[in-house]
Amino acid sequence: MASASLSGAAAANPVTPLALDPSSTPNPIASRPAAAATAAPRKRPVLLLDQRPHPSTPTSRAATTPAAPVSQPRRKRAPSSSGRPRWLTLLSVAAKNAALLAVLIYLGDQAWRWAHPLPLAPLDQAALAGYTARVDDVEASLARAFRGLQLQLEAVDRKIDGEVGAARGDLAALLEDKRLALEGHLSLLDARTDDLNHALEGMEFLRKDEFDAFLTEIKETLGSDSRTQVDLDQVRALAREIVMREIEKHAADGIARVDYALGSAGGRVARYSEPYDAGKRPGGLLAALPFGAGGSAADQSQKMIQPSFGEPGQCFPLKGSTGFVEIHLRKGIIPDAITLEHVAKDVAYDMSTAPKDCQISGWYQAAPTETPPSPAAKVYALTEFTYDLAKSNVQTFEITAPDVGVVNMVRLDFTSNHGSSSLTCIYRIRVHGHEAVTPRIASSLP
Repeated sequence: MASASLSGAAAANPVTPLALDPSSTPNPIASRPAAAATAAPRKRPVLLLDQRPHPSTPTSRAATTPAAPVSQPRRKRAPSSSGRPRWLTLLSVAAKNAALLAVLIYLGDQAWRWAHPLPLAPLDQAALAGYTARVDDVEASLARAFRGLQLQLEAVDRKIDGEVGAARGDLAALLEDKRLALEGHLSLLDARTDDLNHALEGMEFLRKDEFDAFLTEIKETLGSDSRTQVDLDQVRALAREIVMREIEKHAADGIARVDYALGSAGGRVARYSEPYDAGKRPGGLLAALPFGAGGSAADQSQKMIQPSFGEPGQCFPLKGSTGFVEIHLRKGIIPDAITLEHVAKDVAYDMSTAPKDCQISGWYQAAPTETPPSPAAKVYALTEFTYDLAKSNVQTFEITAPDVGVVNMVRLDFTSNHGSSSLTCIYRIRVHGHEAVTPRIASSLP
């Protein structure tokens, strides 16, 4: 058997298992017969080694190497077959043992510390006092920082409040400006509406039946044949005639309303406050007026009840910013409205002389020869108004007093003007109304 042969070879050649020098190790195949011959008388267990050829030893060389004699002396142990030096192996083992020993020592120390805890050291009062002082310093520093932060927040709040207040003020001012501008535009619109209403109040439009009657009349003038038609030129001529008629009616006095204070129709200025003496101001706008150069103020006062035709300076100036004018109407009427006229601002040199806040009153003044004598005149507070420079230069104000009787005297009191302290100019005053004939008054009316 193969195992018996190997055992005999191992007994005959007492070489250690590590002595595997290729130069001295016999070929196992070549030495197998000799080993079998010498292994018969003795049997003992031996260490079986790997008999494969060494990687660095070629097989052909092992086959040609002659078998070594049995009595070959023991050689020095060769290095390990792995090629690693022995000192490296020892160093690795020593490092592992040292690491294991360190771990065991650490675990033992921790176990001993856990079993024998150290006694607590006595508190150091000085260190505790120092620690307390440091804590107090930190708290004081935090308190100061908090107060500083609170002051900064209060300052920021005040600044924000101031900015918000300023923004609110600016917004309120802007809204107020817009409101005033809107009110100004609305006032202009109201003035234009009033002017249009005044212009349309006295206009009489042609009704359809009147137009049909007029058209029938035209047809009759053309001929008796009913088939005769009116051409377009005739219709245009008719429309032109109607329009011209209305324009002439409106242009008669500018507002198409009867003026009972008109001087050329019998009205006259009865009394007035102190007139302004323009002759004492040479070179002034009113210096050329006749009464300013020695003329009669009574004659010039009639300017207030005559058309001024929009010419600057054609007015009656009264001294100061307050005054009055009394006008005797052409006949007794029930007043409906008062019209106050000033020069247009487009051609005026100075609008500060225009009257501003005014009051109108009226009463009936009987003639001295009237019989029987009339009782004391009753004065009616007719209306109050403000002459607005933003509106038209001719402004009409309706009578607001209820139950007004017949009057033939009208008084205008102005308590302020638009800025002049020396004089106030009255260009024209008109009084509108309707007649109310009674048995007592009818006999005294002219």
